[in-house]
Amino acid sequence: MLHSHPRTDLPAIPVYEVGRDWPLETLAIAEARAHALLDEAAAGVPKAALRFGDAVSRRWLARAGNRHLDEIDRVAATIRRPGAHYFNTSYEWGCSTSVGPAPDGRTARLMRVLDWPNDGLGRHIVAARVDGAAGPWVTLTWPGYTGVLHALAPGRFAAALNQAPMDQPVGVFPLDWAVNRVGVWRSAEPTPAHLLRRVFEEARNFDEARRILTETPLALPTIYSLVGTAPDESCIIERREREAHAVEGPASAANEWQCPDWRGLGRGVENDARACMMAEHDRALDPGFAWLAPPVLNALTRLALVADAGTGELVAQGYEADGPATQALTLGGERCR
Repeated sequence: MLHSHPRTDLPAIPVYEVGRDWPLETLAIAEARAHALLDEAAAGVPKAALRFGDAVSRRWLARAGNRHLDEIDRVAATIRRPGAHYFNTSYEWGCSTSVGPAPDGRTARLMRVLDWPNDGLGRHIVAARVDGAAGPWVTLTWPGYTGVLHALAPGRFAAALNQAPMDQPVGVFPLDWAVNRVGVWRSAEPTPAHLLRRVFEEARNFDEARRILTETPLALPTIYSLVGTAPDESCIIERREREAHAVEGPASAANEWQCPDWRGLGRGVENDARACMMAEHDRALDPGFAWLAPPVLNALTRLALVADAGTGELVAQGYEADGPATQALTLGGERCR
C-alpha cells in the first residue's frame, strides 16, 4: 500500500559537505552505498549486458568530448565493477514538477517528484552540499553520479529535469527507440543532466540559468523546470536538441510536450493527471508530504522534494515501491547558505 505519511523508523538521508569534485567526494565518503545501489538497481541484469552498456556509453562520451568523461572513468576505477558509464548516461525516468510562487507570495518554489523503475534509488539517495564557484548549492544525488537531476542554489535558483517525449520516426516503439538512440550517439552535445550541472556550477541567477538552459544545444530532448528567488521567476523550458519552448509560471509538467506544434510519445503514465494534480498544490514546504498521492505517487516514485531558492529551504524524502524509504530531510535557509 503506497503511503506518504511521516515515519520515524526509517534511515535519514545523509548530508555531505563537499567541494567542486563532489561526485568523487561523495563516492569516497559512501562507496558502500554506491555498491548497495548498484546491487539493487542492476539486480537481474547480466554483467555482460552492463559491460556492453558501459562500453557503448563510454565510446559516445569520448567521441562527444564530454567534459565529465575523466570523472566517470575515475568512478569506474574506484568501484571496480560494471555500471558506472551506463548509469551516468541513463535516461529512463518519469517525473512530475510544479513551479510558481510560494503560498505566502514572497518567493518562488519548485515541487518535484522523480519516478524511475530501478530499485534502490530512493533508499540510497544522499544530499551533497556543494561549495561551488558561483555559490553553494545542494543536490539530491547518488555517490559517483556526475549529473544533476534536481538541485537548489540558495539565493540563486532551483531547477529539475523531466524526461521528454520520444520522437516517433517509424511508429513502432523498438525501432523508434533505436533510431532516437542512434541520434544521441552521433551527437557531440552535453546530456541534459550534465548541462543542468553546469548551470548550478556557473549561473549566478535565474536569468543566467534560463539563458543557458534555453540556448545550449543538447544531445537529446528534455524538460527543465526552473524557479528563481522572486515570486514571478518561474518557468518550464521544453527542449529539443536545438529548439526551446518556454511555459511561463505558475506551471506544471510531466512527460508530455506542452508546445502545440511538437509531437512525440509521452514517457511515464497518466501524464495529464499528474501535471494537473501538481498544478493544484500550493507548493508548501511540508515534511509530511501530505500532498503526495496517486497518480503522482506510484510504484516507481523514488524521490519527492520542494525547494525554495529565496529562503534556501528544502524538504525531500526517498521512496521505493512500497512507500517512504527514508525520513524526510529538512534543510533550513541558514544551513543552506
